[in-house]
Amino acid sequence: MNISKRVKQIKKSAIHEMTRLSKQYDDVAFLSWAKPTSGTPEHINTAAISAIRKGLTGGYSQSDGLLELREEIVKKLNRDNNIKANISELLVTVGAIEGLAAAVMATIDPGDEVILPTPTYSTHIRQVELASGKPVLVPLLEDRNFDLDIQAKKKAVTSKTKAIVYCSPSNPTGTVFSEKQLRELAKIALENNLTVITDEAYEYFTFDDHKHFSIASIPEMKKNVISCFTFTKSYAMTGWRIGYLHADEELIPQIKKAHIPFAICAPVVSQYAAIAALKGSQDCIKEFKDHYLVTRNLMCERLDNLSSVFEYIKPGGSYLMFPKILLEEGKDSISFCKNLLIEAKVSTTPGIAFGPTGESHLRLSFCVPEEMINKAFDRMENYFK
Repeated sequence: MNISKRVKQIKKSAIHEMTRLSKQYDDVAFLSWAKPTSGTPEHINTAAISAIRKGLTGGYSQSDGLLELREEIVKKLNRDNNIKANISELLVTVGAIEGLAAAVMATIDPGDEVILPTPTYSTHIRQVELASGKPVLVPLLEDRNFDLDIQAKKKAVTSKTKAIVYCSPSNPTGTVFSEKQLRELAKIALENNLTVITDEAYEYFTFDDHKHFSIASIPEMKKNVISCFTFTKSYAMTGWRIGYLHADEELIPQIKKAHIPFAICAPVVSQYAAIAALKGSQDCIKEFKDHYLVTRNLMCERLDNLSSVFEYIKPGGSYLMFPKILLEEGKDSISFCKNLLIEAKVSTTPGIAFGPTGESHLRLSFCVPEEMINKAFDRMENYFK
């Protein structure tokens, strides 16, 4: 059996492995998957059904995506991200994930280095490895709320560095990187002619005094940024697999060279659903955000009752948090999470899945009903007695 060395070296996803294991048990309290449980808003479902009945969804769209959708995305980027875009700078993708993969493939050659934070979303690391690049992992400053270490990023740049990838608000830590930090990061990119590839999946979900900032809104960065977005989180459309990216119009044809063999085009029915998401009421986003603020605060309260087991940083965004395990057995986060599943029937995600500095942590998702959080923590409090 011939298997690519490139693929063989990639470890099995701890996120999906925990999901698989969780299905072996009844009545599990799930805090492991970063997918909204609220369901797609009805006006979006209705638009998709209408497009199907009109016979609009049976064929391909152009690889860039439906023109009407890209026109609506232009309005959204201008309104919400301060990005002055036009339709020739957009590519509709199969979720943000495929957009990120196409961006990485179009940017780096085998052996090129890509700087990423750690902890970070594990898929970002794998995408670099699949492109035969070298991930260079720069630790976030945990003692400063998991902020970017700008000086360390400067030092990490070498003659082989081609790109910087980051996610803000962050998966898994929930950190919202500040405008000041991202402007400093932009300066590093411009000084070294690096491409910055962003994952802005959780852009609308920021709390307290934190604000989302899109690095592509800096005019000087126009040719140095590929910004990836998704409808998945904003509109609870996980299964629709629909997202988009923005880049300079000279870059788009190059990214399409990767996009087309990966996907041809995004699912057409999902594109019609996305048009409805952008043109319809945005109240659903506010409702989701309000819910996540309540569940974040509840999770923090419940973690306070387990202060001998976990210490945590209150997330400024996303619907995820990344507590540190204080117990000796927490040094192996995979074993810790497996035991928690088997003994307490609580599903969580091992921190090691998100890079080397993720060890001794676990990721918890609060995009679930309050009852699920209480159920999970009731069980954990009993388990850790």
